[in-house]
Amino acid sequence: MRIAAFRRAHFNAAHRLFNPDWSDEKNREVFGPCSNPNYHGHNYELEVKVVGEVDPETGYLIDLKTLKDLIKEQIEDRFDHKNLNLDTEEFANLNPTAEHICHVIWTILRKHLDERYELVVRLYETPRNYVEYPA
Repeated sequence: MRIAAFRRAHFNAAHRLFNPDWSDEKNREVFGPCSNPNYHGHNYELEVKVVGEVDPETGYLIDLKTLKDLIKEQIEDRFDHKNLNLDTEEFANLNPTAEHICHVIWTILRKHLDERYELVVRLYETPRNYVEYPA
């Protein structure tokens, strides 16, 4: 039986959208207030979807406690209450747009999940703005 299991998580983080190759004026023009030199923050909502076959011995697709712990250790502990531009390796040279954050989270989780699982990450930057990888 093929099925999907979901886990939601939450983290707060600050960031600044900024292209260092552009002037401050062009950054403001493209990114608006999201390019504030003093940063701004979001209450990110994360949804992780794992898809695959149910194990006939356990009845589980994946132990949701294991998935919960993985998200906590690899994502929440890494990004929660951080300035993504200043406090994380992942965004030292990568503009921390929602798109990039989502892809980075997917990449981190993918390394820790068995290949038999399909993985989809959805990241809500606001209740009305979200991205998903893979699309």
